[in-house]
Amino acid sequence: MGEFELIRRFFASAACATGGEGIALGIGDDCALLQLPPFDQLAVSTDSLVAGVHFPLDADPYLLGQRALAVSVSDLAAMGAAPVAFTLALTLPEARADWLEAFANGLCAMARGCGIGLVGGDTTRGPLSLTLTVFGRVPAGQALTRAGARPGDLLCVGGSLGDGAGALPLVLGERQDNSAQAQYLLQRYWAPQPQLDLGQALRGLATAALDISDGLLADCGHIARASKVALLVDAARVPLSAALEGLFSREFALNCALAGGDDYRLAFTLPADALASIQADWPEVAVIGRVEAGQGVHLLDASGAELQPPALGYQHFGSQGD
Repeated sequence: MGEFELIRRFFASAACATGGEGIALGIGDDCALLQLPPFDQLAVSTDSLVAGVHFPLDADPYLLGQRALAVSVSDLAAMGAAPVAFTLALTLPEARADWLEAFANGLCAMARGCGIGLVGGDTTRGPLSLTLTVFGRVPAGQALTRAGARPGDLLCVGGSLGDGAGALPLVLGERQDNSAQAQYLLQRYWAPQPQLDLGQALRGLATAALDISDGLLADCGHIARASKVALLVDAARVPLSAALEGLFSREFALNCALAGGDDYRLAFTLPADALASIQADWPEVAVIGRVEAGQGVHLLDASGAELQPPALGYQHFGSQGD
């Protein structure tokens, strides 16, 4: 199967490549054309996923297609952007029709759920890897960023944490479990749901935001540095799912939430008087700490004493804590 036949058969004709709001021209020309409303800004993010690093070599292609797009779209949610389009650069060791069909179906299922269209990309031969670039739109001046948190703000997260990291032993085959709790964790890992609506609702309210991909403490460190403040995290208030606590010890579950990564929930800072309006529509939003003058991220116990945190999250280069 040649490159162009592969593109036509599995991607150009896919349901997620039929255009949509903001897409003036999709797959089939040298470039796609995106049409933004007046006074909107374009939000752009790129993620690369490599077999053996970000996902197992034998990963189910349907689940991989879902996950690859979800983790990329989550960056748009973190900026308060509405999704418009995405591109896919796919490197394959071989062109297997069954693998490509399942992957494209998973990709399109997540694209439909997120309201985003495939507008182009590239294919080449080599070790399996995926590079996705997502495009979103946000009213000028209203994008959420990591800078802007202020002393007195609340530190919040968009729901329970740790499920993605808790699923990893199941994904890697280190633990066998067919319980409903295990299935819940696997669903959270393979099909995380970008918090797009929450991100857009936080425009004009949140003072800083990001999505949790590398672990709560590590990612909160980005807000602390960009905003030049200290973030105080109350360990007892970090929300954990019943499934995670049902399968693992409280200590392991909490470490997954604090440092495991792969959550793709939003973490954000918010003035206290804005909390009620957000929780009215998103009751799963939890306050886990506060912003103070200072620097860094500090993990506290119920008495307010500082705890030694677990490793601060995944890094591709360098040792933990660099």
